Amino acid sequence: MPKMKTKSGAKKRFRVRGSGSIKRSFAFKSHILTKKSTKTKRQLRGVTDIHETNIASVKAMMPYA
Repeated sequence: MPKMKTKSGAKKRFRVRGSGSIKRSFAFKSHILTKKSTKTKRQLRGVTDIHETNIASVKAMMPYA
């Protein structure tokens, strides 16, 4: 049986931590930043966990993670 493929969009957006939790970046931080406030841009820094309702679908997109 052939290997399962990882969705290329998912591997660019998500990383699996050593504990097994999945981290993601925030959206709305790539362009059109001049109209966004400094507070908004500051709060979009860093990473966060994905919501528990999305864990199963993300793990299905990344079968070997």
